[in-house]
Amino acid sequence: MSKKVLLIGGAGFIGLNIIKALTRRGNYQITIADNFFRGKLDQELQSLVDKYGIKVVTDDFTKPEAFSELDNDFDYVYMLASVVGVEYTMKMPHELIRINSFLILNTLEWMKNSNCKKILFTSTSECYAGTVESFNYSVPTSEEVPLCINDVQHPRFTYAITKLLGESGFIQYSRAFDFQCTIVRYHNVYGPRMGFKHVIPQVVQRFLKNENPFKIYGFDQTRAFNFIDDAVTGTIGSMESENTNHEILHIGDMNSEITIEELVNFIGGLTNFNGSYEHVEAHDGSVSRRCPDTTKAKNLIGYHPKISWQQGVEKTVEWYKEYYLGGGVVFE
Repeated sequence: MSKKVLLIGGAGFIGLNIIKALTRRGNYQITIADNFFRGKLDQELQSLVDKYGIKVVTDDFTKPEAFSELDNDFDYVYMLASVVGVEYTMKMPHELIRINSFLILNTLEWMKNSNCKKILFTSTSECYAGTVESFNYSVPTSEEVPLCINDVQHPRFTYAITKLLGESGFIQYSRAFDFQCTIVRYHNVYGPRMGFKHVIPQVVQRFLKNENPFKIYGFDQTRAFNFIDDAVTGTIGSMESENTNHEILHIGDMNSEITIEELVNFIGGLTNFNGSYEHVEAHDGSVSRRCPDTTKAKNLIGYHPKISWQQGVEKTVEWYKEYYLGGGVVFE
């Protein structure tokens, strides 16, 4: 029997790739719920909708009445919707708080009154970044680390604050109202079509604009990048395993921790950059080191990333080079 699947925020980067993976597997009835604030369905997603008969519900899910348009008996609900990105936290922190909080609370109230079986809430490593930064917790970092916000007044942390709300909310509601849930904390998921407000697409664009000397912000900071295909495998595995009910899992690649300087130099090679580099301090609020311990995900669902950071970055850079050079953006 096919499984009924709902993706709230399913038109985004991770949602699209989950849909692609599910359609390859077959035997799913898929519904996308999204407000499409970035625009209409793109061509790739539209083709999947047409080919597989995917249902699309377009509405503002910060409003509780929008949920009345949805069925109430899904087997799996992926709660992916949120405003994300450092630029948004700095430019509109009040709106980020409002949008993300209402999305979470409305989804919780809808789940409480529905017959849906399981929900997966996508969280972030930002929830514990302050703990590692301020209290020197071990890296790679496990799910058992205490959660901490460095400065509640800094807009940079508004996104993490909403994800803390979501983690607690879904765990507590699921226990009180008898549905299953799983929390996954993503760690620097990237890949083609990831958007344009993240480090890799921004670095590619700056190289193509011939910035020289090329400034490397936070050159000595580290990140563990997780290619989208591996992240999707971990996400679907977390959803569909009974081992993960009421669990929090780190989804990332603990073997790919590199410095920002290494990343930038590698992308420079892919874009044939022959200029010089300049070290620049990181932006305020940026974490000096981040890498997940994914042992728990390995033990519970057999999670094991397969794409090296070099392979993934090369695939991603090629996509953005083609997009930018093909007229997808006009340089200022």
